[in-house]
Amino acid sequence: MRHARAVLLIASIAIVFGARAAPAQEARAADAARADAAIKSALTAPADWQSRLVPDETMRTCSAHRNHPPVDLAQAIAQRARAAIVYPVDGKLLGDWHKGEAIAQSGYGLRFTDYPPRMSNGGNCYACHRLSRQELSYGTLGPPLLDYGKARNYGAADARAAYEKIYDTQASLPCSNMPRFGSNGILSIEQIKDLVALLMSPDSPVNK
Repeated sequence: MRHARAVLLIASIAIVFGARAAPAQEARAADAARADAAIKSALTAPADWQSRLVPDETMRTCSAHRNHPPVDLAQAIAQRARAAIVYPVDGKLLGDWHKGEAIAQSGYGLRFTDYPPRMSNGGNCYACHRLSRQELSYGTLGPPLLDYGKARNYGAADARAAYEKIYDTQASLPCSNMPRFGSNGILSIEQIKDLVALLMSPDSPVNK
């Protein structure tokens, strides 16, 4: 008798929660639609900036899987990103680390207040990484990059990997939080070379 009552109670609970599941899902979908509409209406930037609200295939995949896509989709993201990387015409991956330091420190660009642009975009690298021992304020979303080149013996293959990571991080870590500086046109190839030099030059503050 007790067993029968327990089964009946469990069945009743399942029915109640099952009935509530669909409305809850519908409510989440409605909330997402309202949020998208609110964001779009709040964007008062020039018309050509509206495209920034439209996610590309990589962003749609990462969002749909909360940045943890299945292996096959992650491989597709990385393959697509690698195929789109543009390398310097002269084959040289290291620029001027002094310029790279200035780029890393600059957060200019891609904000409403920066339009129309008055100077080149920065990388704002210190918002996520520690790049020198002298830096007192830096972000921790990304790993510290102290001794980046030194730890890799300033190898050519590692310089190439650093270039690719900066150009489009999705090529090595699908759904990474790092901006796709090259593929999204945030930084020029010359600027990316300067950042690679900051990481890979023995005399840069990263490796001191």
